[in-house]
Amino acid sequence: MIAYRPTTPADLERVTAWTVREPVGWIDAERYLTDLAEGMYRPEWTWIAEDAGGRMVGRALWWGPAAAPHPVALDCLDVDPAAPGRTAIAARLIGAALASLPGPVQYAIKAAGGWREEPATAAAVGWRRAAAHAAGLKREVERLQFAWTPEVGVPAATGALRFTEAGDEEFLAVFERIAEGSLDAQTRALLAAKGARAGAREEMDFYLNAPGERHWWRLARTPDGQVAGLAIPSATPYHVNVGYLGVVPELRGRGYVDEILGEITRLHAGNGAPRITATTDLGNTPMAAAFRRAGYQVTEIRLNLST
Repeated sequence: MIAYRPTTPADLERVTAWTVREPVGWIDAERYLTDLAEGMYRPEWTWIAEDAGGRMVGRALWWGPAAAPHPVALDCLDVDPAAPGRTAIAARLIGAALASLPGPVQYAIKAAGGWREEPATAAAVGWRRAAAHAAGLKREVERLQFAWTPEVGVPAATGALRFTEAGDEEFLAVFERIAEGSLDAQTRALLAAKGARAGAREEMDFYLNAPGERHWWRLARTPDGQVAGLAIPSATPYHVNVGYLGVVPELRGRGYVDEILGEITRLHAGNGAPRITATTDLGNTPMAAAFRRAGYQVTEIRLNLST
């Protein structure tokens, strides 16, 4: 019989002693303790599975922003490979936590690129993916994680676009315009579920509440003043990143995406960033190509699963 429960402070030593030995991204003791001190992991957000003898056989680490009342993501999931019914235990471990959460969450399985061709990695992703599906997290988006570092060099401005500050309403209008025809799965889902205006508002609010600075934001304009798109340099609790960028539909195909990405890179590089991260959907091949042209390298894939 397996029991599933959130931890208490008394479980800390067992939680931090857990080691994942498969080739997937996982959270080690140092990272867990650092984020625990910041309130991004919490005992009540950390779930374990225990066998009838009280032995810990599974661990699920849920993460949320420091001020959040509830976690928003499952960061790390593992079950002892010797435990019978490993996938079923993992599914119940996810499900027990989900039953206590009021809002949407996602689970990101992180692995090296080309994971399908490497048997050990494919197996490690596969049972976690099956467990997430069984627990109700069936919507999948595979994303590429990129990183830029200074030795790559900073892209030079060409003058094809100029970048200006603007108010929230101006940015909202451009968020709404660039959603049309977007290849980004999240943008398309918001557009379908909430409509252009409400979807744009939700995306913009996400970046307003991210750790990045609002004064970094820029509208991109052609030399004659026409709005071409927007550049949202942003940040996570761990790195500055390429938060959001886009080109309005009528001006796509002119290379402006490279100019906008270059502006974001220059801003972060000018602030001394040692690393800039970025993600895009595997299916968004034009954006992935733009990252590669700018010197961003793929560091991992993230299989995002949600309801």
